[in-house]
Amino acid sequence: MSDRDSNSFLWFLAGLGIGAIAGVLYAPRSGEETRQVLRSRAEEGREFVRQRAQQAREQAAGWADRGREVLSQQKEQFRSAFEAGRQAYQEATATDSGPDVR
Repeated sequence: MSDRDSNSFLWFLAGLGIGAIAGVLYAPRSGEETRQVLRSRAEEGREFVRQRAQQAREQAAGWADRGREVLSQQKEQFRSAFEAGRQAYQEATATDSGPDVR
């Protein structure tokens, strides 16, 4: 059993070595070129995230502005309704408490 385990491990190491050699021989770019490509892709990703974050901030600001506008309109409608109700109440109480004619 011990021979079998060590034999399997040797075959694993041999396969690992052969794979590494094949990868180096058939690599489409040198290490420096590959690192440069990875850096440029990472920069593209960062720029994409920055743009999306900017768009999200602008959209949130638009929603906040729209919310403030709707709230202001609602407050104005409430004030108008309150004033109309108060005026109607004052008019109704003024006619009720007018001169007592019998």
